[in-house]
Amino acid sequence: MEETIWTLSIILLTITIATILYIIAKNKQPNKDFSGIQYRVKVWWGMFIVFFFATLFSPTLSLLSIMALSYFALNEYFSMMKTRKSDRRLFLWAYLMIPIQYYWIFIGWYGMFIVFIPVYVFLFLPLPRIIRKGTIGFLRSVSFTQWGVMLMVFGLSHLAYYQFATPEYGSNLVLFLIILTQANDVIQYLITLYIGKRKVIPSANPYITWEGFIGGIMLTTVISYTLYPYLTPFAFNFGILSGVIISVAGFIGSLTISVLKRDLLIGNQEKQELLKGRYLSRIDSLTYTSPIFFHIIRYYFDFM
Repeated sequence: MEETIWTLSIILLTITIATILYIIAKNKQPNKDFSGIQYRVKVWWGMFIVFFFATLFSPTLSLLSIMALSYFALNEYFSMMKTRKSDRRLFLWAYLMIPIQYYWIFIGWYGMFIVFIPVYVFLFLPLPRIIRKGTIGFLRSVSFTQWGVMLMVFGLSHLAYYQFATPEYGSNLVLFLIILTQANDVIQYLITLYIGKRKVIPSANPYITWEGFIGGIMLTTVISYTLYPYLTPFAFNFGILSGVIISVAGFIGSLTISVLKRDLLIGNQEKQELLKGRYLSRIDSLTYTSPIFFHIIRYYFDFM
């Protein structure tokens, strides 16, 4: 608990310093596009409150905090879709899957937690769309909904399971994961902003370059090396490897969500600007890093 409080205090101090540096940089370099940093700083403050409750207090409060995060992320995701009346019942059922998924975590039923959405929801969620709703747009609305539930509910729900899987290390592992994921995101953006030249996939995400990607891996690994002795029970090798795993997984998550958003918001510039910098843009990496990091730890370590 003492390490967690110290870590949260450092995070609070870091966000405060980042906010001050952003204001100074914006005033001194008005020609630079700092919109990405602006959105990140605003969302960091909101996420800090969520994860303050998610790590400092009981696992139940943590679960409720992350369940709320899943709801808002899924709601924002659905708001990007051009919907018909026939889709509303499907969305309602998708929202109902959130408390059910988190209930499996609450009672510690890992087997159901891990198959409920990928198997049962995947197979039976299309039924509300089929019954009396016709076939027009069926594949688009069902696949879109299933993608959202997988990423925003199944992916993010792993954040809540850490504390139930390992009460001793769970809260610190969540902090460790979030710090590395967000740090990697910012490092990639800043390196791209100042020295990035060769874009990785311009059509998917114009903000990530090879310089940012490689620099993100290197610096995130350094941060992992610095933090792992205080926040994790890992040995040196896995402490270093964690930085690489989280950096690469975060990059893939960010890239995937970018492609989804660009596909769904084509021709809707107004909504694209409205949703720019919202929570979905900041937790896109977590939808990948949370489950990947969780299952790697569970496979190789007995404490999970």
